[in-house]
Amino acid sequence: MQAADWVVVTVYFLVTIYFGLKYSRRAGSDTGEFFLSGRNLPWWLAGTSMVATTFAADTPLAVTELVAKNGIAGNWLWWNFVMGGMLTVFFFARLWRRSGVMTDVEFVELRYSGRPAAFLRGFRSVYLGLVMNCVIIGWVNLAMAALLEGMFGLGTAEAMVFVGIAMLLTAGYSALAGLWGVAVTDVFQFVFAMVGCVLLAVFVLDQPAIGGLAGLSEKLPEWSLRFLPRVGGAGGEATVMGSTLALTGLSFLAFVGVQWWASWYPGAEPGGGGYVAQRMMSAKNEKHSLLATLWFTIAHYCIRPWPWILVGLASLILYPGLGPDEKKLGFVYAMRDFLPTGMRGMLVAAFFAAYMSTIATQLNWGTSYLVNDFYRRFVRKEGGERHYVAVSRVMTLVVMVVAFLMTFTMHTISGAWAFIIEAGAGLGLVLILRWFWWRINAWSEISAMVAPFLAFGYVRLFTQLEFPGSLFVIVGCTTVVWLSVTLLTRPTDSETLGKFYGRVHPGGWWKPVADSMPGVVQDRGYGKLIIDWIAGIVLVYSVLFGIGKLLLGYTSVGLLFFAVAAAAGWLLVRHLNRMGWEQLGR
Repeated sequence: MQAADWVVVTVYFLVTIYFGLKYSRRAGSDTGEFFLSGRNLPWWLAGTSMVATTFAADTPLAVTELVAKNGIAGNWLWWNFVMGGMLTVFFFARLWRRSGVMTDVEFVELRYSGRPAAFLRGFRSVYLGLVMNCVIIGWVNLAMAALLEGMFGLGTAEAMVFVGIAMLLTAGYSALAGLWGVAVTDVFQFVFAMVGCVLLAVFVLDQPAIGGLAGLSEKLPEWSLRFLPRVGGAGGEATVMGSTLALTGLSFLAFVGVQWWASWYPGAEPGGGGYVAQRMMSAKNEKHSLLATLWFTIAHYCIRPWPWILVGLASLILYPGLGPDEKKLGFVYAMRDFLPTGMRGMLVAAFFAAYMSTIATQLNWGTSYLVNDFYRRFVRKEGGERHYVAVSRVMTLVVMVVAFLMTFTMHTISGAWAFIIEAGAGLGLVLILRWFWWRINAWSEISAMVAPFLAFGYVRLFTQLEFPGSLFVIVGCTTVVWLSVTLLTRPTDSETLGKFYGRVHPGGWWKPVADSMPGVVQDRGYGKLIIDWIAGIVLVYSVLFGIGKLLLGYTSVGLLFFAVAAAAGWLLVRHLNRMGWEQLGR
């Protein structure tokens, strides 16, 4: 790092501090401003903020590792979530905005009744807002520390000092500026980080050992450039991208046929949830909520990954000797070895931007649970808005400290994502159906949270199943349990169901409630929404593959993908216009 590099890093931090100070007064008026920006975010700001949040310090490294091990097709580990993302766009974005709740945990007592609902709300607020939130933040901290170690040759302790400083700064502007400051800063950080990653890909591809995009395609083995896994092989094993992995046809089916709708996972919850629901509820109206989620899904899958994928492919040529656990560092080594003065500083600042955008959202989102759904609900119900804002600012710093300390207890993130998916397998169906089936109650959701842990233990102790094949057993057991519990327990009381139905007026199986409220117009047109959902999936995959094919020199195939994307996009625009933006603009 030369003087010019440090100037770039310093300017980045000064701009970030500026945004925090700029929005501090606005965020301090009430918790609606602090956590939801007064429900006034435009779609492009809310959607870009979601994309920035999912771009963490570990994301480019994880994609590089997937590509270096299994080629482009390795990304199906997360590409399968496109289907769930589009389900949120067309079926749930408007419903979340219409519900009027501050958090998706508050939704529990809007939809359910009695002590079970109160218990579920309190438990989820602490479990998600503190425990899971701090685990995720610790995960991101480890990735940022690993990047600094690989980039500068720092020791772990030295790297964690820099991470701690960045985390303190992030907590500071999050506590001051609330969601307005977080969202605006997210846009700046996302653009900054993406420009840096694109420039890194350009410099890496320009190396003589690579020879540009044409040289990359020529020098790489055929397996690394496939977009779909080649499933097959003897003895239950599969040859995937030239590597022997336990990816059978059944396993791939688990990714694309089960995981996206059945499992809870941060940022990809079936039916929306977490910080995605927070952004949907902060949008100006239902129209902006839908468009924000649509833009997020397109940008998340189509725009972000290709610079990372190209660097990952180049790392196969540049660093062929990296071991299985070191392949993710190919991205870091490329930054270190091939960037000129000034650009190196920009990439370091870009990674801090990616890191801080994720941490800022996690802190604001987690604090919203702890304050709105625990402190305000169970500790002090009659406090003024300024009191709750002050508590929110203090709690933001508390979560920061707890998460930072928890980081030192974590030694590896390997397999953590698989455990989270397995431990929440089957819950996703309840999170979807609670909007469309009146009979779902609080015990349905409680049992669907507990059952996967028990099924996971059984699978690990008494079977030879590994992830993702284990999902079939865990999801099956969980579904039987929560359906049985639902039918054996009392439904939500009629008063709560009536209030929920009157506010949200969802479609689906609400006949007993609808008959008692003939004045409420129930949502219709779900056949067209299913068509829109399919068209949205085709749109995203076509753009994703079209960009990749054009970059790799397959021009005719790439243009064909874009033609399919254009047809899907035309269908979506036509249906949305027929739906009536005036109605969505409520």
